Amino acid sequence: MGLVDVATAGSADGDWLAGQFEATRPHLRSVAYGMLGSQAEAEDAVQEAWLRLHRSDASAIEDLRRWLTTVVARISLDMLRSRRARREDYPGTWLPEPVVEETNGPEQQAVMADALGLALLIVLETLSPAERLAFVLHDIFALPFDEIAPVVERTPDAARQLASRARRRVRQAPVPDGDLPRQRRAVDAFLDAAQRGDFEALLDLLDPHVTFRLDTGPAGGIEPIQGAENVARQILATAPTFLPSISRVTVNGGPGTRAGSAEAPNGVAGFTVVGDRIVSIDVIAAPSKLRPARS
Repeated sequence: MGLVDVATAGSADGDWLAGQFEATRPHLRSVAYGMLGSQAEAEDAVQEAWLRLHRSDASAIEDLRRWLTTVVARISLDMLRSRRARREDYPGTWLPEPVVEETNGPEQQAVMADALGLALLIVLETLSPAERLAFVLHDIFALPFDEIAPVVERTPDAARQLASRARRRVRQAPVPDGDLPRQRRAVDAFLDAAQRGDFEALLDLLDPHVTFRLDTGPAGGIEPIQGAENVARQILATAPTFLPSISRVTVNGGPGTRAGSAEAPNGVAGFTVVGDRIVSIDVIAAPSKLRPARS
């Protein structure tokens, strides 16, 4: 029995409130994930929001969804600030925890419709916590600045400026091609070239300024590799290790691969494709960030 069940057992009003909360949970999880880039931390933030709701006078809340959204945002902001203070102990490259789905039909497409792409999440990591909150709540979830302002302890105009600064940085993120099957064809061609060991074919499929990132967790890691030739050499050097066990999946709404089984993945790669060329390859191999894919 979960916390929601324990807190509301035997109460008709509590059952109604729990039902309303559960209906809002996917939205709250999306808000928290946009702030934190971690599914595990997002779940923690959402559960803490439930506990705060249970301790509040729910009858005095006019708009439960908006109230919960701002509560989750405050919790996520505190978690993000705390995590940033610890980030200096994380060597190499830190990447978001991926949202992985099997590539098996329209249901999966519907689930991933609101997913934040890895390229965007990586840029969001460069923002201050307050800038990230203002951007995520306003530009992604359409919350007005007068509701964002109290969360960041600023005026609405100051919150608007935070979002504006964030927006300028976010524009640096590559915008993937809108046609997912077209993106997949580019990735499939890339994997085929890697399988053949075709260096020139890889260069044709990689953007000249492509970036390869690898997150292996706090135990170690490497700095990002940039440039088509450098990335192609990295891929060919590691292809015999990863190619035999990979399968195609959807990663944060875009094309990706998974090494290992669905039940026990040992690596996930997300590809960002722009103009039929791969502009970034982001590999998450940190065990704490890998979980079984949803079917």
